[in-house]
Amino acid sequence: MSTITASDARKSFAAVLETAQTEPVVIERRGERQAVVLSASEYDRLVSAAEETDDVAAFDAAMAEEGPNIPWDQVKEDLGWT
Repeated sequence: MSTITASDARKSFAAVLETAQTEPVVIERRGERQAVVLSASEYDRLVSAAEETDDVAAFDAAMAEEGPNIPWDQVKEDLGWT
């Protein structure tokens, strides 16, 4: 992971974008992290992983719900899939 100051990032934005294709670039202002520049593919990967985590949590919550289970054949019939 690379780190660059905000003023240097403004001066060499093309270089920041190029570096971000291979590693995240942290942009700091007054010594504090302000932003991170990522490649589009890395961003897509992170979003996909977060969505997968959300799906797993939703599945776990649904499985933890009390009440009768509905057989798959009944679900298909209720939805008109049979």
